[in-house]
Amino acid sequence: MYLWRAVDCEGEVLDVLVKSRRTKKAALKLMRKLLKAQGFAPTLVVTDKLPSYRAALETLGMKRIHITGGRSNNRAENSHLPIRQRERRMQRFKSAGSAQRFLSTHAAIY
Repeated sequence: MYLWRAVDCEGEVLDVLVKSRRTKKAALKLMRKLLKAQGFAPTLVVTDKLPSYRAALETLGMKRIHITGGRSNNRAENSHLPIRQRERRMQRFKSAGSAQRFLSTHAAIY
């Protein structure tokens, strides 16, 4: 299972999605869900160098605002740390549903 998270510039978790693959289809689902929830297009999208992000943003016509590399993705990576610690204590999540339920609750509280 892969954890897809969206974090804004202040470190707030916007959305959490658990998917079994890291494909363009999964990236598109996350991006569309975010755009629908936020109601406006972002001025800048920072991701890691996963090719599926680039393909999804190209499909949505947002390729020109996509940034990768350097230390620009640190805010999102650091927001993963509490989740990873909890996951180790629980000895992995048993299913995608239980992971999604925990992560949604944790994001709201954290």
